[in-house]
Amino acid sequence: MSAVCLPSCSDKINEAPPAKKPPVPVAAAMAAKKNVPLQLKAIGNVEAYATVGIKSQVGGELFRVHFAEGQDVKRGDLLFTIDPRPYESSLKQDEAMVARDIAQLENARAELRRFSELVKDGYVPQQQYEQVRTAAEALEATVAASKAKVENARLQLKYCYIYSPITGRAGNLLLDQGNLIKANADDPMVVINQIQPIYVSFSAPEQNLADIRKYMAAGKLKINAFVSSDGTDPEEGELTFVDNMVDMATGTIKLKGTFENKEKRLLPGQFVNAALTLEVQSYVVVVPSQALQTGQKGQYVFVVAKNL
Repeated sequence: MSAVCLPSCSDKINEAPPAKKPPVPVAAAMAAKKNVPLQLKAIGNVEAYATVGIKSQVGGELFRVHFAEGQDVKRGDLLFTIDPRPYESSLKQDEAMVARDIAQLENARAELRRFSELVKDGYVPQQQYEQVRTAAEALEATVAASKAKVENARLQLKYCYIYSPITGRAGNLLLDQGNLIKANADDPMVVINQIQPIYVSFSAPEQNLADIRKYMAAGKLKINAFVSSDGTDPEEGELTFVDNMVDMATGTIKLKGTFENKEKRLLPGQFVNAALTLEVQSYVVVVPSQALQTGQKGQYVFVVAKNL
C-alpha cells in the first residue's frame, strides 16, 4: 500500500501554483478642450498665376539680351533687341517713297485744276479731262498705300525691341546673343512665370463638395500650404476656384487657392501639403491620435477611471 501511495503523494507535494502575469504598462494622457479646425487635406501642386512664352515677331540677329536667367523682371522691361538696322533702312526707303508719291500727287492735282478750267471753256475735250482726273485719283491711292507701308515698317522696327508683358521670373534662356532668330518660331526664347500671386491646385473627394459650397457661401475659406516636411510655417491663401465638373475617373473635384507668395517660397511645379479649413470648431474635446483604437463599431478610447 505504501509503495502505491508514495508516488501519488509526491506529485501533489511537488505541484507549483500557476504564475501570475505582470500588469501591462500603459501611457496615459490628459484630454483637453480646444478650438479645432475642420480641414480637408490633400497633396497640392503649385501653378504659375500666368505663364508667357516670349517669341520674336520679326526675324534677324539676336543683337542683345537685357536680363539674366532666373532674374525677376517687371512688366515693360526690355528683354531682347533684334538687330534693328535692316528695319531702319527699310523704313527710310518707305518714307522716301511716300515723299515721292506726295510730290507726284500735288503735281497731278495742280494739273487737274488747270484742266478743269480748260474743259469749262472748251479748250480741251472732256475725255482728256477725265484721264487727268483718273491719274490724280490713282496717285491718291498710291500715296495711301505708301503711307500704310511706312506704318508697317515702323511696326516691324518696333518689334525689334521685345518687352516683358508681365511681372514675373524669367526661366532658362533658350537662345543666346548672336543667334539668328526666326519670326514666330515654334519655341519661345524664354518663358516668364508670374509667381506673385500664385496658385496651389489640389483635389477633394466629390462627397465633400456640398460642404465646401456651404462653407464658401458663409465667407472666404482659408488654405494653408506646407512647404517644409515638418508641417510648420505654412504659406497662407484662400480658396478662389472650384471646378465645374467632377473627374469621373477619380471621383474628385479640382480646387485652386490663391497665395500672395510674398517671400516667393512657392514655385511652379512644386508639391505642397494643402489644408483647406472649412470652419473652426470651438471648445471641443481632443485626445492624442495614439490613444485612438479601432473596433467593429468604429473608433474608441480607453478612459482611466477613479478607484480601479
